Amino acid sequence: MPKFVKLATLGELPVGGAKEVEFDGRVYALFNVEGAISAIDGICPHQGGPLADGQLEGCLVACPWHGWEFNVQTGATPLGPRIKVDVFEVKIEGDDVLVLVP
Repeated sequence: MPKFVKLATLGELPVGGAKEVEFDGRVYALFNVEGAISAIDGICPHQGGPLADGQLEGCLVACPWHGWEFNVQTGATPLGPRIKVDVFEVKIEGDDVLVLVP
């Protein structure tokens, strides 16, 4: 049953920032794009690179290992519709960043 879980605080995610969090055996990448917090699968589907360590430009993060890009709000990539990362719903309560985990 999906549930909201605190994975970070707003203080840990300044504008343009990213944070990798592991919860219950899964890696999540959290991003702050102009004040909007997003959460995606933290592992690149290409070869397992850490997406939270990638360069963030606008809504696109580039995997630091091979440059595959993903939209942190939609999970889509310019590489085509068959490749995508999971996106997780985020809500803010006070200073807490809550993510809807499976």
